[in-house]
Parts: sequence; C-alpha cells; structure tokens
Amino acid sequence: MVEYKCMLCGWTFDSEKGDLAHGIEPGMTLEDLPDDWTCPLCGAGKDMFQAVE
Repeated sequence: MVEYKCMLCGWTFDSEKGDLAHGIEPGMTLEDLPDDWTCPLCGAGKDMFQAVE
C-alpha cells in the first residue's frame, strides 16, 4: 500500500492502515476518496497530496 503526504501541512496517511478518525477506511487510496475530500488539518484538496515511497 501507499502513504500519502499533504504538501502544504505534512499530514500523512497510510492507505493500508487508513485513518478512521478522519473517515479513511483501511485499504483506501487517494483515488478512492471523494473528489471533494480535503486534508483534515489544513483543508488542502487531493491535488496537494503526493505518494511517499
């Protein structure tokens, strides 16, 4: 699975673990999230996230 990082605030989530506190189920990827989903910390859109390897 992939980890994604917000390029504005640095918030990250691991797609394998998910982040239930922010509505991200385990196994979800950035592409799986709704188009209007935003970073729970800074409100940045999905376009501000990058995969971290």
